[in-house]
Amino acid sequence: MDHLGDTIIRIGPALVIVMVVLAGVAVAVNVAASSGHGRETVIAVIRAVVQLSALAAILAVVIRNLGLSILFAAVMAVAAAATSASRLTGGHLRKSTSPLRTVALCLLPVALPTAVIMAAVVAAGVVPASGIAIIPTAGIMFSSAMTATSLAGKHSHDELAHRYGEVEAALSLGFLPRDARLALIKPAAATALIPGIDQTRSVGLVGIPGAFVGMVLGGASTTAAAIMQLFVLIALLAVSAIAVLVTTEMVSRELL
Repeated sequence: MDHLGDTIIRIGPALVIVMVVLAGVAVAVNVAASSGHGRETVIAVIRAVVQLSALAAILAVVIRNLGLSILFAAVMAVAAAATSASRLTGGHLRKSTSPLRTVALCLLPVALPTAVIMAAVVAAGVVPASGIAIIPTAGIMFSSAMTATSLAGKHSHDELAHRYGEVEAALSLGFLPRDARLALIKPAAATALIPGIDQTRSVGLVGIPGAFVGMVLGGASTTAAAIMQLFVLIALLAVSAIAVLVTTEMVSRELL
């Protein structure tokens, strides 16, 4: 057994049993509470098992090659965009809208901010041009942008659906369609930034982030781990802010 992994969690039969029980609790509570997410929780757990198993096998190969690492990052970007697209097409978009078109549009808020920031920090020498550095860093940013896009898009569409009369009123006053919708959805979409802001302001007080723990377990000093974690958190704030801005603009123009 890996001594570093054994430091934070003991891998063995007991761990498997605990994970199965916890997954069962999550599903049971969702079903009992009629949240509508019982089946979705089961699917999420199964997908996590399959995807993490595949990830471990794939990374063992691609992480040693820069070209393959960049290709893998591109696959992550498409997967993140597809996840946001599936969330946004949950009854809000016109039935005639092409799913592939929606995924392609979601690449703008999900992938573009991460691609630009990663290119900049690699060029500046802040992040080494290697798979072991690029894949996890880009993955964290894609995940944050994906969450921000999904939340901003869903909240925006919910506002438009519940308060469309206000949009009509603004149009009657001479507002352009884009401006009428944007004024309504901006505050709702901005709530997608709250999780990232709260995480950053409470880091080290409420919880210790994974990047920090991973670096310390890998042998880095606590100072180096703290600096790395600070970089990640600030980068996530930037990525999320751009993702929300782009998503809000696209929803106001009825592109998403």
